[in-house]
Amino acid sequence: MSRIGNAPINVPAGVTVEAKDNIITVKGPKGTLTQAYDPIITVNVEGSLVTLTRANELGTTKAKHGLYRALCANMVKGVTEGFKKNLIVNGVGWKVAKQGKKVVMNVGFSHPVEIEEIEGIVLDCPSQTEIAVSGIDKEKVGQFAAMIRGVREPEPYHGYGIRYSDEVIERKVGKAAGGKS
Repeated sequence: MSRIGNAPINVPAGVTVEAKDNIITVKGPKGTLTQAYDPIITVNVEGSLVTLTRANELGTTKAKHGLYRALCANMVKGVTEGFKKNLIVNGVGWKVAKQGKKVVMNVGFSHPVEIEEIEGIVLDCPSQTEIAVSGIDKEKVGQFAAMIRGVREPEPYHGYGIRYSDEVIERKVGKAAGGKS
């Protein structure tokens, strides 16, 4: 039994959910999101509740049941609150700055790295060592934040790199000083 799939989704006021032709469309104050789903799953919209049911009890069907319920819940949350990922830049002399629709990062390379906003993603730099990635699509926000983190992944010896604000980097001990005695 999929516990996640069986949980109903509460739709707040100002948000409309529509399921037609195996596509869920969620409209809200922040925008519109759509998601295709497998016809083995049935989406029922009744007032302010959305429930998903499955056609059979196969393992793959149960997995899809939970998946599409989670995707639908994330769409509802996205069009009402939005999603945000914070990144921290850690390194001597490393800094980031927003210039128009792009973020310019000086992260230890011989050249600055420029990253432009894409549709549906908003970049912000609250300080010289922080980047905030926000948007209504959870998948896009996570993927874009991972792409920024990939510019300089955190390294375990000195702690330099771009990391998520809630990420803990396990530090390693370097080579032991000294030699043979």
